[in-house]
Amino acid sequence: MAETSYSQFCPVAMAAEILCSRWTLVVLRELVAGTTRFNELRRGVPRISPALLSKRLKDLEASGIVSRVPVLGEPETFEYRLTKAGRDLQPVIEAVGVWGQRWIETEASLANLDPNLLMWDMRRRIDPKPMPRRRSVIQVMFSDQKEVHRNWWLIVEPGKPVDLCWVDPGFDVDLYLSTDLRTMTEVWMGYTTLAQAKEADRLIVTGSKQLAANLSTWLCLSTFAKIDKLVA
Repeated sequence: MAETSYSQFCPVAMAAEILCSRWTLVVLRELVAGTTRFNELRRGVPRISPALLSKRLKDLEASGIVSRVPVLGEPETFEYRLTKAGRDLQPVIEAVGVWGQRWIETEASLANLDPNLLMWDMRRRIDPKPMPRRRSVIQVMFSDQKEVHRNWWLIVEPGKPVDLCWVDPGFDVDLYLSTDLRTMTEVWMGYTTLAQAKEADRLIVTGSKQLAANLSTWLCLSTFAKIDKLVA
């Protein structure tokens, strides 16, 4: 009998054998959020090794949760797409996130700051509709980070996915957000507001007046930001 087996017919135990190995729920979080390509999954789960990510995807494929689909016109390129069984996991993943937001202490969450994960999350939660119908470039500067993680650029163009760069893309910047990683994470997770961060001079916004005025409309926060904490 495999060591990972609980040897129980209970559906909870059977599901746990598939879903509860290390990193699996986090990989599923990315897939549920719409990420399909291996390198993009790595950016959403930056601390997992490529070999382990590949293994987890193979395990999910073997369990009928993910299908590996070739990309037309791109030889040797594949996408990982949720099957019907995988899509049925969306409310499960969301419920786990709601529980974590509600019951895990704020300081415990903020002990795990990660600029890569934060900026990757921000990238996919930008709503271009309130933004100008042209390319907009937002530079986020984390004053407390080392040079390699200090500057990030979000590039928003009509009809295209939002792009995230950690190397200067060479475009004129429309809006600058200067802050520290903890403050931006607090705002992102709903622990504080944009207005409170700006009032306390923990977030400095400069550049385009239109983008600055509409910041709270085009920068949608984490999907869990509106969940009330039930612990101190």
